[in-house]
Amino acid sequence: MKKQMRKADIEKSFLYRMCLQEWWPALDVHCRIIPYKKGASIFKAGDPVTGIYFVIDGIVKVFKHWEQGKDLIIRFAGPDDILGHRGISTHSSVYPVGAIAISAGTLCFIDMEFFRKTLAVNPALLHAFMLFFADELQLSERRMQELVHVSVRTRTAKAILEIQTKIGSVTAAGPVVAISRQDLSAYIGATYETVYKFLLEFSEQGWIRTVGKELMLNDVPTLELIAAGN
Repeated sequence: MKKQMRKADIEKSFLYRMCLQEWWPALDVHCRIIPYKKGASIFKAGDPVTGIYFVIDGIVKVFKHWEQGKDLIIRFAGPDDILGHRGISTHSSVYPVGAIAISAGTLCFIDMEFFRKTLAVNPALLHAFMLFFADELQLSERRMQELVHVSVRTRTAKAILEIQTKIGSVTAAGPVVAISRQDLSAYIGATYETVYKFLLEFSEQGWIRTVGKELMLNDVPTLELIAAGN
């Protein structure tokens, strides 16, 4: 194991917490701790599947190529999230999606053979992994339905709230999320121009305030009403 982080911090990560302490020495040997910079490519769609990544800190966007060269962001992954699991398949040996860091952070990587052994002897990790798969499947299905049946205005408000909950923070001025307009548009599945129009409306109404790439959420209750389709 590389020592870019304190061992005590690594042992607080999702992978270690979900594994038996008797298994930790094996994790120490097989886990590769990888620091990454903002903008770094973790893996690309079509890359051979080599293993599973666990996010220790930082934010990663998971995306797939959509239409006319555009990307659709499937989800944002933060601490305790898993990357690369979509490559686990009996029908394909490549990652179907890509992952890029949108902030500096740290990943824990284990190869697929060791990951399977780890699942076999750590029931808590297996259970958590199954729930993670189920939750992501539900999220993917819901978002695909929303792309067809829900207005962009509603999706914009909903996306702002979801992203703030997932990767945002709360300051003295209120909830805030740091995200580029391009990434927000790619997550909503709409054009930059359309999303910008609704961001401008929300800002003019005082519901949000933009400071550089940060969105300050001034009126969460109103955003929640819009996100609910009201």
